[in-house]
Amino acid sequence: MGEIDRYFDAALSLVKSAGNLISEHVDGCKIFERKSCDIDLVTEIDKKVEETLIGGLSKEFPDHKFIGEESVAGGAKCELTDAPTWIIDPVDGTLNFVHGFPHSCISLGLAINKECVAGIIYNPILKQLFTAKKGQGAFLNDRRIHVSDITELRNALVAFEVGTSRDEERCKVVFENFKRIVTKGHGLRALGSAALNMAMVAMGGADANFEFGIHAWDIAAGDILVREAGGVCMDPSGKPLDLLSRRVLCASTPQLAQELVETLVQIYPERD
Repeated sequence: MGEIDRYFDAALSLVKSAGNLISEHVDGCKIFERKSCDIDLVTEIDKKVEETLIGGLSKEFPDHKFIGEESVAGGAKCELTDAPTWIIDPVDGTLNFVHGFPHSCISLGLAINKECVAGIIYNPILKQLFTAKKGQGAFLNDRRIHVSDITELRNALVAFEVGTSRDEERCKVVFENFKRIVTKGHGLRALGSAALNMAMVAMGGADANFEFGIHAWDIAAGDILVREAGGVCMDPSGKPLDLLSRRVLCASTPQLAQELVETLVQIYPERD
């Protein structure tokens, strides 16, 4: 067993255990706090899941680093080095989770030398376990998955999120991109979870996904999942993906990705 396999197995066991905290609230979690705005929420479950993962992994691998959504919200540095670093969104899709809309997940990525080499996206409510390790393919519940073969936007189902910002200028760009995709694309979908949108691309259910204003913990696991499923993951400008840029574009094929690069109005949020 290689190092990545050993790290992954330990993480998978913790993720499955932490998933029980989410599945206990299948009808929603009505006790929550607001963070940056009225729709940027956190629950005690977010905090407990992150504590479970960081506590278990730091005990197993004391030299590993962590970037966790709730830790960063509490004042921890968002710093990505070459050291093995676990990038954690304890409940991606918290707004869904609060309402009982069954699309929320634990998203856990492992970066080494700033490259994502393993990822787990787990929706315990719908029993969807997406996994990937570098060079070993991508899987949904142990069944190998692959991106679609769509190369043109006119045939593509695109996953797209509005995000939590209500800044007027940002909203103008969001609505313009919405219009462009609706006009040129085959269809548009939003699950309310960046990680699950990327997982849909990996399994071929959606053909592309882009988002501005997300964070490293939203996309780290999805990055390796899409790439191991045969897709491409990049910056929406066409440049290589930067996990801390708060920008992502993934697609089934390079041709579709390039058409989206040429179609989208760009937003450059403040970096993580």
